[in-house]
Amino acid sequence: MRVVLQRVNHAQVVIDGEVVGKIGQGYLLLVGFGPADTEETLDYLVHKIVNLRVFESEPGKMNRSIQDVGGAILSVSQFTLYADVRKGNRPGFSGAAKPELATRLYDQFNQKLAATGVPVATGRFGADMQVTLENDGPVTILYER
Repeated sequence: MRVVLQRVNHAQVVIDGEVVGKIGQGYLLLVGFGPADTEETLDYLVHKIVNLRVFESEPGKMNRSIQDVGGAILSVSQFTLYADVRKGNRPGFSGAAKPELATRLYDQFNQKLAATGVPVATGRFGADMQVTLENDGPVTILYER
């Protein structure tokens, strides 16, 4: 599983001209799944993400979590995180989980995030999405498990 976390002032995802997910302060998560990912993988990353302390507690000190600041999460599925570009100029995606597995894992991941009490908005798995955000910091963290 790969997650690109961006601390944002606000973010939204639009599908066919309609806003389907929108948050204020919090995290934009770009989420991709591999074929070996399990519920244990999801639990581990949910714990790491909601407990990450990257919000300021005082000027210059990042010591507060998303729960501490009352932030929200916008979770967007992105199989292209598994792009293999080592050969040629066209990416290959054979390292990504098949859609049937990835859809189930994405839904479970978002449910587990929401169960922590953090508000969660989402995109739509497999849709053509336009994502806009204002990165705060910028703070961008890459998780891989």
